[in-house]
Amino acid sequence: MPYQEEMIKLLLSLILGGLIGAEREFHDKAAGLRTIIFICTGATLFTLVSTRFSETGDPARVAAQIVTGVGFLGAGAILRDGARIIGLTTAATIWITAAIGMAIGAGEYPLAVGGTAAALLVLWVFPKIEQWLDHSRREFRVYELTCSAEHSNIQRIEKMFRDAGLHIRNDRYTRKGEEMVCVWEASGAAHCHNKLVEMIFSDKDIHEFRF
Repeated sequence: MPYQEEMIKLLLSLILGGLIGAEREFHDKAAGLRTIIFICTGATLFTLVSTRFSETGDPARVAAQIVTGVGFLGAGAILRDGARIIGLTTAATIWITAAIGMAIGAGEYPLAVGGTAAALLVLWVFPKIEQWLDHSRREFRVYELTCSAEHSNIQRIEKMFRDAGLHIRNDRYTRKGEEMVCVWEASGAAHCHNKLVEMIFSDKDIHEFRF
């Protein structure tokens, strides 16, 4: 059957591209199921066509143009949201999907399957690792609180820091009439700082605070 192997390659690119695209679609990303499938299948098709030019031209030039074209496509997924840059993972997914499609077109099936497995591993497992790192990362903050000028308030607020799981590195106090301004330098995980802020908000004896 003519083109039987080429049809198998296109089908494989549709399947592998669909696996990555399904993950992107599940997380509601800009480049979803259909987009990723088109990129993978298109890269495969371009690679297959380039082999037809092997006798009259250089197929590597077609491959280079695929990389360039995918680069422009990925750049369109990168956006600035205030101080943040978003879409980098989507752009990188587009890039590796095209590489997988090229590997299929070149007949490098183990590389294509391995690349797909690696991409899915990064997209599914690594976000959980990132969350764990963010959860355990220690942050340093300086808290300035205004409360009644009573020594018992100092002890009580220091206990709030300990109960939140924070480590006090330094402190200082300044009295202003019937009030005092207390400054604590504390370190700990982000969720511990968030817990302390909730405790401060619920404490009616703390008149003002900032960090």
